[in-house]
Amino acid sequence: MFRLDDQFLKDIGLDQLPEDQKKPFLQHIYSELELRVGTRLSDGLSDAQLEEFEQIIDRKEDKIQEWLANHAPAYSQEEAFGKLMEATKLPANDPRLVAEYTATKWLEVNRPDYRDVVAAVLDELKKEIMGNKDAILGSMQAEQSQAAPSQDSADQ
Repeated sequence: MFRLDDQFLKDIGLDQLPEDQKKPFLQHIYSELELRVGTRLSDGLSDAQLEEFEQIIDRKEDKIQEWLANHAPAYSQEEAFGKLMEATKLPANDPRLVAEYTATKWLEVNRPDYRDVVAAVLDELKKEIMGNKDAILGSMQAEQSQAAPSQDSADQ
């Protein structure tokens, strides 16, 4: 999968962002990516599928257990579940882990191309950001200089 971190910023030419701007910028990128991927993935899904996925995302325990019973009854023995458990450091019975796994498994069943969609949207977003790199850096630097008083006014 992908990581939104300092290496991502370096890859898109924004590793010069001020330290206090990196985390908020990455959070904004994550939100934008989530929105765009969700929009793209929802194309071609029925209202019933969208409602089912929404209930899984909203961690409706009864819907999660029902879906798992029907589609992945032995999920806790699946390699993907073990990898997710290892990555999250959550115990096997943690509802957050089970919900995350269920959402991923749901996407594999209902949108088997979801990884390709995520990769395509991320690539589009990267190109968009790189195309606006100078404007982004300029506005971030302008914000920083407005926030900090100039040395001349501090001396007076």
